[in-house]
Amino acid sequence: MRTMFFTQAVDNALAQAMSDDSRIVLIGEDILLLRRNLLVRFGPRRVRGTPISESAFLGVGVAAAMAGLRPVVEFYMVDFLAVCMDALLNHAAKVEAFSGGKWTAPVVVRAPCGGGYGDGGQHEQSLWGWLAHIPGLTVIVPSTPADAGGLMLAALQHDGPTIFLEHKLLSETWLEFLGSGARHTVKFDIPAEGAKGVVPKKWEPVPIGKAVLRRAGGDVTIVGVGVGVHRALEAAHILESEGISVSVLDLRTVSPLDKTAICESAAQTGRLLVVDEDYECFGLSGELSAVVLEAGIPCKYARVCTQTTIPYARPMEDRILPNKQRICASVRQLMQ
Repeated sequence: MRTMFFTQAVDNALAQAMSDDSRIVLIGEDILLLRRNLLVRFGPRRVRGTPISESAFLGVGVAAAMAGLRPVVEFYMVDFLAVCMDALLNHAAKVEAFSGGKWTAPVVVRAPCGGGYGDGGQHEQSLWGWLAHIPGLTVIVPSTPADAGGLMLAALQHDGPTIFLEHKLLSETWLEFLGSGARHTVKFDIPAEGAKGVVPKKWEPVPIGKAVLRRAGGDVTIVGVGVGVHRALEAAHILESEGISVSVLDLRTVSPLDKTAICESAAQTGRLLVVDEDYECFGLSGELSAVVLEAGIPCKYARVCTQTTIPYARPMEDRILPNKQRICASVRQLMQ
């Protein structure tokens, strides 16, 4: 076993996969700088920089996938998918269905997501609920380096379009590149266990659509992804001193959902709290309530989500995003 940072683990899994499969290519804006370790190892034919045109380079990635390559298309942040959504929504997500299975688009879209570092509402969204809403897209949101590497390997082996989201608070590369700059007075609440951790000596794919229980408890189930999992674990530690036993379920993938794990845990505790950094309305938190209700499981339900546009001011941002104080307050209400 070895220890790696989050982004280091993703890049290491990519390197292993690129060594095994010559069809894997990386493309994106400034990727020659961001993935220079992979550029040095695999050369400019397989690590290719692009102009600042998301529509162009995502379109290239979708077409290359249909033609037989396994492209990884990298974005500065998930927010910028808004300018090239046609390639995902109307092409990559639908080509297999419209061709009767004759065509597929095995493209991996890699993008940082999430807030907590002071970059405002146009750069700190999560959007996994929006993306998972589209049939045909797989959406992955790992919370640890081990899962990040294993899920990237699984994404590269998947035969359809996959969105691979890495939270910026877990990514040493993106925090350095986007978050710090010259703002020495700005501090980030970085979950240590998510930013760095033990990873396997050789990468194996982590099953897509399989949740993992991070903490077992009998009173309340908290479900989340990414940094939300770590906020839930922080809250669970506080609540333990109050005599409240909390289960924390890490979904790892938003689409497909591990409905079995969700229902089993909710049935066991009878209380479900969803921690979701994405927008509250019409998103993941509501979908999880529907999953439990449709299964006929009686339970008390609450959610801690982002409810409005994320403000630029750091103190205001910290109050808007899910945090351990909001999570603890919601759990205490569920216990009444």
